[in-house]
Amino acid sequence: MLAVACISGVAHGDAGGAATRGADPSTLRAARAFEHGEGVRKDLSWAASLYCQAAREGDPEGLYALGWMYANGRGLPRDDATAAALFSLAAEAGHRQAASMLAVVGAKGDLPECMRPPVVIANGLAGVESALVRVAVEPDPFAELSPAKRKIADAVEKLAPRFSIDPRLALAVIAVESNFQPGARSERDARGLMQLIPETAARFNVKNPYNVTDNVRGGLTYLRWLLSYYQGQVPFALAAYNAGEKAVDRHRGIPPYAETRAYVRRILELYGSDRHPYDARIVTPSPVVATGVPGTS
Repeated sequence: MLAVACISGVAHGDAGGAATRGADPSTLRAARAFEHGEGVRKDLSWAASLYCQAAREGDPEGLYALGWMYANGRGLPRDDATAAALFSLAAEAGHRQAASMLAVVGAKGDLPECMRPPVVIANGLAGVESALVRVAVEPDPFAELSPAKRKIADAVEKLAPRFSIDPRLALAVIAVESNFQPGARSERDARGLMQLIPETAARFNVKNPYNVTDNVRGGLTYLRWLLSYYQGQVPFALAAYNAGEKAVDRHRGIPPYAETRAYVRRILELYGSDRHPYDARIVTPSPVVATGVPGTS
């Protein structure tokens, strides 16, 4: 087999005359930006997630770019068979570079998890239902909100299902993050209802973090990504929301930070469940999901 160096020398961006179809061009632009750190912090995991989004929509450049990342072990475990499966689909769509790469990576295997049908896990039970888990928390912590907070809660309850997030979980995060204050700003420059730092706001295209809808949309998108990354394990997703997924991955679980552990514990008390449905197609799972959920005390 040829050395990986010959693979890494192939640049993205030329579909060899194939007509790009399916994906929004902005998805590919964002993926390239995060892959190479162009104008944003370099984030190979998020780049792979965006490329896979384009690939699911049949975009030949998305298929090729994701295959290239697998072929080079760039932000993903190296897997020539998976790369070949992606290159094969891209080649069928007319991507000439992908066709030439098939001779390099060898026999094709399975497509990556992010391109397979969604798998929803709820409270430990596998299924394909799209309905969200509704947990019973007595008394309901959000039953008696002030009029101003109720207005925000009503907006969140309408938005959350669009992102496949249980409204109860979204409200719990907002309650702990900002106490329903749209103008909240922390010492670390986290802003708005879901306390988005500038890098996270940019990552999820939030233009005005103090706008209720814009902020909540960005926060829900991030929460959906984290739940997919940690396969529905709410404690991991919450710890990453607070401390970053790199910290959770580095510590192979909830980091030993007093703030993060208290944060996770408080939201779990409000939400009432440590599991949530997730879409396995969004991102390749974190390496920590097989380790079990450590205690949060």
